[in-house]
Amino acid sequence: MPELPEVECIARGLREGTQALPPLPGQRIVRASLRWQRHIAQPPPNTFRRRIRGRTILDVRRRGKFLVFPLDEGTMLIHLRMSGDLEMAPRGSPPGLYDRTVFFFEAPWELRFSDARKFGKVHLLSDPQDVLGALGPEPLDDGFTAKKFAARLAQYRRMLKPLLLDQHFIAGLGNIYVDESLHRAGIHPLRRSDSLQVDEVHALWRSIRASLRTGLRHNGASIDWVYRGGSFQNRFRVYQRAGKPCSRCITPIERIVVAQRGTYLCPRCQPEKAR
Repeated sequence: MPELPEVECIARGLREGTQALPPLPGQRIVRASLRWQRHIAQPPPNTFRRRIRGRTILDVRRRGKFLVFPLDEGTMLIHLRMSGDLEMAPRGSPPGLYDRTVFFFEAPWELRFSDARKFGKVHLLSDPQDVLGALGPEPLDDGFTAKKFAARLAQYRRMLKPLLLDQHFIAGLGNIYVDESLHRAGIHPLRRSDSLQVDEVHALWRSIRASLRTGLRHNGASIDWVYRGGSFQNRFRVYQRAGKPCSRCITPIERIVVAQRGTYLCPRCQPEKAR
């Protein structure tokens, strides 16, 4: 699943464009082709088609794992879920195998939402806070301090990995960056949030931000078909490295299952028992 860095890179690419592709802001939608109607979370597909027609995209932003498209009337949100991707393409160019929803513009361009597993969702809303308001804080915001992170942790008594994956707790983290952050901090994913010492809380806060910034610096991680153009996968510390040596201590990385998620860790650097 594309996580905060991957979604941010997609938003940036659409917002700024390239030498070959125009920026998305300013494009006026003339129609939407819904080849997989279950993509549309709200309103109903026929209403969505009618309301999106004639709308102009003003900007491309990110909130958590959502792509946010302010329009001249309303806001469109897209969640890529497990296998989604968005890209601009010239009108009439060969379609992708997994293109499910396509927006056609007044200019000769299309925005294609490809989604192999068909889990992605599109919302068209008057108030985006109806969806985004439930999300937790952005981990890279200046206002997300170690003190505020500690205060949020103090409200819970949960295993760390499921808590960090909870988008109500922090927005934007997924399997990759949680595993990478916990290894960087030297904390086992099965530890309870209320078992952390003060120095461990600060280490985890720093590690989350450092892992995300590293991911952004390398344009995210490209794994299978999910996301193109990133190289962070070449710098993974633990994720998908079962049996390979830990970069710190050369102990083989282990894979366990936590909350039904494949989870990677170093058993030496990340002891399960609290100090």
